[in-house]
Amino acid sequence: MKSIYSKILLLILISSSLYSYAWGLTGHRVIAEIAQNHLCGKTKREIKKIMGKERLAYWANWPDFIKSDTTGNWKQASAWHYINIDPQADFKAFEQNLKAQAGPTLYTQIKTLSAQIKDKRTSEKDRKIALIFLIHMMGDLSQPLHVGRAEDLGGNKIDVTYFGDKTNLHSVWDGKLVDSQKYSYTEYAQLLDIRTKDEVKQIQSGTLEDWLYDSHKIANRIYAQTPNNSKLSYDYQYKFNDTMERQLLYGGLRLAKLLNDLF
Repeated sequence: MKSIYSKILLLILISSSLYSYAWGLTGHRVIAEIAQNHLCGKTKREIKKIMGKERLAYWANWPDFIKSDTTGNWKQASAWHYINIDPQADFKAFEQNLKAQAGPTLYTQIKTLSAQIKDKRTSEKDRKIALIFLIHMMGDLSQPLHVGRAEDLGGNKIDVTYFGDKTNLHSVWDGKLVDSQKYSYTEYAQLLDIRTKDEVKQIQSGTLEDWLYDSHKIANRIYAQTPNNSKLSYDYQYKFNDTMERQLLYGGLRLAKLLNDLF
């Protein structure tokens, strides 16, 4: 009986963690699957040496699963999933604010993980963990509220109802908008990944700072159009579905660009 209770508690903790902190199972897997489709041959071979035969989507949610770990071994990783920045006037101001913040943050950790993966002195085990986290965090980067504001914990403190159910703004963007489309992650990846080579190249252009600013600007628009106690329904889906799908696609293509550059 105790064993059954422990398993149920673990599942609840995992579900709560996913619900509060990430794109959710589907969103992260969509991004990873799109990235997989844009890896060059050399990158695929190198990743297979590190990760084995599993596709990127298999590992995409692991950094959220471990938030339910009770040993405290991964406690320091919670801050790696986001960066808090107040609205900035332009890219220059954003970049200055971004670089002035004390780490670790989503920004600093993506750079740190990338360096660990490139460093041949990194152990095989640590390289795999770094790659798994990088897959996930590049997904977090494209979820606009992971580049949100400290005062409301990236929308977690903004109460809304979604089709009559009480929730918060962050949770709506983590999973509810994605899951409302009722696609599997492979279906959604296939439907979204239809850009031309020139369009893909344009989406993948820029720096890590540019990509974070892109999400930050979208976060500001979400905040402006979703005040506290908003009642969200079909009109909200209509207003933001294209933005949500854009972010899934951009997240996948930019993850692929980063991985191809690393390997």
